[in-house]
Amino acid sequence: MIGMDLGSRTVKIIQMSGEKLIAAEIYDSIDFYRRFGKEGHGSLRIDLNDLGFETRDRLVATGFGKITVQVKGAVHIPEIQAHVKGAVFQTGLSDFTLLDIGGQEIRVVRVERCRAVDQMSNDQCAASSGRYLENMAEVLHMSLEEISQYEENPVELVSTCAIFGESEIINKIVDGYDSQRLAAGINYSLYRRCAGMLESMKADTIVLSGGVSKNLALARIIERESGQKVIALQHGQLNGAIGCCVYGRQIFELA
Repeated sequence: MIGMDLGSRTVKIIQMSGEKLIAAEIYDSIDFYRRFGKEGHGSLRIDLNDLGFETRDRLVATGFGKITVQVKGAVHIPEIQAHVKGAVFQTGLSDFTLLDIGGQEIRVVRVERCRAVDQMSNDQCAASSGRYLENMAEVLHMSLEEISQYEENPVELVSTCAIFGESEIINKIVDGYDSQRLAAGINYSLYRRCAGMLESMKADTIVLSGGVSKNLALARIIERESGQKVIALQHGQLNGAIGCCVYGRQIFELA
């Protein structure tokens, strides 16, 4: 089974055999479309052979790009459904709050009995998304991995805008604040942006997915501030694609 998650910033493609992940690739979205997209009749034609995947497998797709991009020959499912199925599969939990932080959006989903029962998102801008984190890391000349180490003594940051936040960080640098405190402040700003949604969708456990799930400082901040257990998925960035494979296995086995 092949799962494809067409994200706003990256395209994730994985292949699973049963419950085992056997191959995975992550591409920049624009680069992916330029390299592998072939014009079709209202759909995107992707040669999976070019990507190194077994074309005899079924293909299930989801993601940000599904609104404007239909992948030729694929079964398409809503991204919330894909991410919930992926999180249930990876954790073995049936009841939790899913916090998915993508390249340009934050989504919080309340999951009960393995199904989404409610959800909130801030998909109107890139505030406190992966894009915001990338921009702040570039200003600080730090890697995303390095930023994810800091949470102590954070500098208070007001702006969470992916663009205008740069000016605030630069002003703080001019004021003499060190990079470690600024990185901690960035991580806390990420938490504050989603705190209200997490409270509204509250459950005993928060499952963190998306590329930002690699941010260990954010996970610790959420756990400390919310008092809830936080689980960062092992394959957080691939979660939507994993959910596609799980869905595909379910429907094709029943067919």
